[in-house]
Amino acid sequence: MQQPTAGPTPERLRQSHGNFEIGGNRRDGQRFKMTDSPLGKALAREIISGEEYTGLKVYALHWFAAGLQGHLNSLDPNRVFAFDPAAMTGLARSEAQADHRQRYYLAREHIGRRPAFVADCVACQEMELTTVGHRLGFKSDYRGRVAALDILRDAGGRLSALWEKLRNQ
Repeated sequence: MQQPTAGPTPERLRQSHGNFEIGGNRRDGQRFKMTDSPLGKALAREIISGEEYTGLKVYALHWFAAGLQGHLNSLDPNRVFAFDPAAMTGLARSEAQADHRQRYYLAREHIGRRPAFVADCVACQEMELTTVGHRLGFKSDYRGRVAALDILRDAGGRLSALWEKLRNQ
């Protein structure tokens, strides 16, 4: 029988501000699902609809599965950092990854440049709406947050419609 894992630290739970769910069963132990991403918080606060949330989550899934999130490697100070043309780092590593890239780029083209920028920041890179508002050029936290939310909701609705259309083909 597997020993249950300890779960998140008290500091991590405190940072989530109560945005987590506890699941699991007696046999496997408790499982914590952290829902403190900006997209999860927006759904919990009901400032985006479930349909918009789903469209944006599928978009983020394609981004992640396409390998566009960057490397998560640790830094090796003894390594020589040089460009290696034989590594072919820009190419998809598998057919599935290429398919996810195709869907991601199709979605970006479908929703447009500015909505794609906001969707990338919030859904994929998990930036807060206020930060995205500042990146859009707003000096006021409130106005930037409202503008980013409007663009995000529009992008989520369009993405949801796109995924539904692709599913029915």
